[in-house]
Amino acid sequence: MGESLSRWLALREPADFAARSVRLTTAMVERLAGVRPLRALDVGTGTGSNIRYLAPRFHVEQQWTAVDKDPVLLAEAAARCASAAPAVQIDTRQLDLGESLPSELFDTRRLVTASALLDLVSSRWLDAIAGHCRRAGACALFTITYNGWNECDPRDPDDDRVFALFNQHQLNDKGLGGPAAGPRGTDVAREAFSRAGFEVQVEPSNWHIAPEAREFQAELIEGWAGAAGEIAPTERKMIEAWKERRLSHVTAGRSIIVVGHYDLAAAPAGSWQLRAGW
Repeated sequence: MGESLSRWLALREPADFAARSVRLTTAMVERLAGVRPLRALDVGTGTGSNIRYLAPRFHVEQQWTAVDKDPVLLAEAAARCASAAPAVQIDTRQLDLGESLPSELFDTRRLVTASALLDLVSSRWLDAIAGHCRRAGACALFTITYNGWNECDPRDPDDDRVFALFNQHQLNDKGLGGPAAGPRGTDVAREAFSRAGFEVQVEPSNWHIAPEAREFQAELIEGWAGAAGEIAPTERKMIEAWKERRLSHVTAGRSIIVVGHYDLAAAPAGSWQLRAGW
């Protein structure tokens, strides 16, 4: 499992980096510029992609704790993030995110982050995270949250049906505190952090996947089809035919895919610096 997930995370990392909101990242960097050392928590860290993106942008001494349930991914994260930026310390902690995260994990943190996670967790889980951040006085930055919108060129008459089934699959319980927020993950997080007394900003962070990214596109299409088939087994013949048509566009080098995501940043009310354009 860890090996296949590592491969998928490697395929998507360039698209993640290109998609992220520069404005929200810059606002967070400016907000925390005076915090030394910066103590940060990365939840559901995978291979550490989020840390590798953020650490070089903070230009201060940093102490990161990377949390994931997969020891193989955590080991890879520790190795790959060790040289992410000067004066960056990386610790790992193996935890099942489906359990209640210990409150002490958030003690002294000034930044709590996650990437590609909010659509998988429950509203209860998000309420708990917002509460932990409020108690610790930590800012939050959650990036690349799927929002339910997909667009493929060339279009296919069955695109809408397959994507509707996939979005329905995203609502299944992923073992993270109850039914997943799915495509509403960013909205649910915004509501949770607003209730907890945070100012919240959201910006698009869509993937734009070029025809040259054949392997990435193929994996994405396989994932869409697999999830849709689980929701509607009686429609698997249609889904399989759709998948083969989409893959033929990929092979021919004419496939362009856009996948909708949002980035979300939150800070205790009244704390944003005006120069960040907040």
